Amino acid sequence: MSKGQFANEKVMEDYLSALLTEEVVIEQAQRQTVAKLLEEAQPFVQEPEIVTEVQAPQLAEPIEARPQEQETPEYRQGQFQALLFDVAGLTLAVPLTELGGIHQFEKASPLIGKPDWFKGVMLHRDEKLKVVDTARWVMPEKYSETLAEALNYQYLIMLGTSGWGLCCESLVDTVSLHQDDVKWRENQGKRPWLAGLVKEKMCALIDVGALVALFEQGLGSKDAD
Repeated sequence: MSKGQFANEKVMEDYLSALLTEEVVIEQAQRQTVAKLLEEAQPFVQEPEIVTEVQAPQLAEPIEARPQEQETPEYRQGQFQALLFDVAGLTLAVPLTELGGIHQFEKASPLIGKPDWFKGVMLHRDEKLKVVDTARWVMPEKYSETLAEALNYQYLIMLGTSGWGLCCESLVDTVSLHQDDVKWRENQGKRPWLAGLVKEKMCALIDVGALVALFEQGLGSKDAD
């Protein structure tokens, strides 16, 4: 086993241990292939353009990432599907109803003076996509030079229509989930970006609205706890 593989497995073990507060229940979940998603992943064509006008995340006065009066997300009202993807040995999930698309990842143009988790802006046709170093944002306490060198980002997972994208190393699968398949987060003040934990997959289900709100404020995961 390489040092990179060992580091990734250790990160996964430590992180899930911190998130999980009770034993998970293993149940059957219907799987669907992500072959179609992979085929539809659009390659980027980097244009010779200087990025100067994009509004990157700015620090603002802290506000609640997801106000209590906000309408309950569609996926919280019955069976739903989610895309699973890997980052640094961790598996994350995003509801398909809040998935804005999948693109092949290419180098982003960094912007000076922005948070270290903000990799920069990626040009895609006429769009300027804001790229997040997912591993650095989700696990800042585990992020190291060794981990950074081992990362191999391949795709950009777009969050709704926000223009924000999460870097990931691989697409795992799409799954059909029932409400009971998820251990939903109960403490509204803790980790607002975490909707819950998919029990069988032992992965974090992302609350897209809350996560985007944090990005817009320039806040990291530790700032939100």
